[in-house]
Amino acid sequence: MANKNILVVDDDQIIQDSLCEFLKLEGFNAVGADGFTAALKQLEKQKFNLVITDVNMPEVDGFELLRVIRKRYPEIVTIVITGYGTIESAVEAIKMGAYDYLTKPIVDDEIRMIVKRALDQQMLLQENRNLRDQLKNRFGLENIVGQDYKMLKIFDLIEAVADSKATVLISGQSGTGKSLIARSIHHRSNRMDKPFIEMSCGALPETLLESELFGHTKGSFTGAVADKEGKFLAANEGTLFLDEINSASPSLQVKLLRVLQEKQFEPVGSNETRTVDVRVLLATNADLAGEVQAGNFRQDLFYRINVVNIELPSLAQRRTDIPLLAERFLVKMCAHHEKEKTGFAHETIKYLEAYNWPGNVRELENVVERAVLLSKHAIIQPEDLTPHIVEFSKQQSDDIFKPMTLREALEEPERKIIKAALQQNNWNRQMTAEMLGINRTTLYKKMKHFQLEVDPAAQEIVS
Repeated sequence: MANKNILVVDDDQIIQDSLCEFLKLEGFNAVGADGFTAALKQLEKQKFNLVITDVNMPEVDGFELLRVIRKRYPEIVTIVITGYGTIESAVEAIKMGAYDYLTKPIVDDEIRMIVKRALDQQMLLQENRNLRDQLKNRFGLENIVGQDYKMLKIFDLIEAVADSKATVLISGQSGTGKSLIARSIHHRSNRMDKPFIEMSCGALPETLLESELFGHTKGSFTGAVADKEGKFLAANEGTLFLDEINSASPSLQVKLLRVLQEKQFEPVGSNETRTVDVRVLLATNADLAGEVQAGNFRQDLFYRINVVNIELPSLAQRRTDIPLLAERFLVKMCAHHEKEKTGFAHETIKYLEAYNWPGNVRELENVVERAVLLSKHAIIQPEDLTPHIVEFSKQQSDDIFKPMTLREALEEPERKIIKAALQQNNWNRQMTAEMLGINRTTLYKKMKHFQLEVDPAAQEIVS
């Protein structure tokens, strides 16, 4: 609590001075102000953790000061001072956001306790703000790396649907960042201060999945030793993200359809209907339309969840984002593992861009982490990558067509054929020319062009 700044506002100079003196003896930095105007000047001059203000002041009352603090300085906790006859005013101040009130005459033990509790509250509020900022920084849309036009279209779609109640289906290969997109939608919605609950339908056996989602009552099945709240209740007023929705069993699909349409369900083993207000986001790495045609997924549920579809491209479909993602992961992993790496060699980036990335963004992150841990260089070199990436990229590079004329493309095969024929005929030009179906002069010109020297070990037969 030491070094906390407290502003004492009271037009009674004796009370103001005595309170400031007491607080300084308790180790606080206390400053006094004799009214509304003086208080505002102090608030503009320095940062305060706590404001203790009288309610009844001649210039402008303490209520107006509370309103200003609440609007301009929401991080400050306030305490009001009141006389015996104005408890109603103190109660009104509490409704306006004051943490607590002190009655005159002020008792040392009482103010010591209230100030401590108020500052504890201020610290808690600050921690909550810091956590919200961290969540925003981690899951905010600005944290998703992507300059490819496919990703820019997705960003626009997220902005459009984030604040709505629409069900969103996020589809894409494993490792493309479906969970990150879901969290970004939640943190840009009006539910951002409410729970975000994530669950993978493929992570649990069918027998437990329904209980995890909707809860159960004690004794409803073997092992149910107590009532349990499910994910839907836990996410009430917030967002529920269901990953791998294609893994849901037929019976679970029926219950999901009902809760999405009516916002109602019954826990396992109970006849009591529960009502929830939950925004549902879903994800799949399978072709749900194909699953519907195959009879593995309910058509009515598919149409219900496919209100807005965000289809994430694979990393191979957005290669221009690979250098940006690699740099972001490099900074992240260097901070996490306390390593100092300054970047990637140009050749390394070329290998990363050429690779097909079956594991998508998640695989790239793992590759960068490995390179940060094992590299002996400040700049990540090609040999710091996993060998299969380098081999694949080299193969791709060899297979890539390089623009050239047909004559240029045929020169190397022609050279190899002429050299093989010369070797087979012991470098005898006449016999080689007859084998190739050309005259000796033409053969000689081609040998000069391809710089094919006579093998000194061969015994040339001059014809």
